[in-house]
Amino acid sequence: MGLKKETYFEGKIWEEMKMITKDMVINDVIRKYPKTVTVFSNFKVDACCGGGFSIEKTVATSGIDMNALLAALNKVVQAGSK
Repeated sequence: MGLKKETYFEGKIWEEMKMITKDMVINDVIRKYPKTVTVFSNFKVDACCGGGFSIEKTVATSGIDMNALLAALNKVVQAGSK
């Protein structure tokens, strides 16, 4: 039996496989966690034309706060797993 890799986020332990990171492709995130589409929309992230790219590449020129976006996305994911 293998051990799960864990990481810390906002003082909580998260399973790495449930953590959204900037290198993930937007469409993959939305497919796996449908409730994140609202977060992308709230942050004005182009999930249509930019959805085939990583979160980092899509928001790089938009002025969006990457840390705030990732925190909001991971909060939705964490809330959905309760």
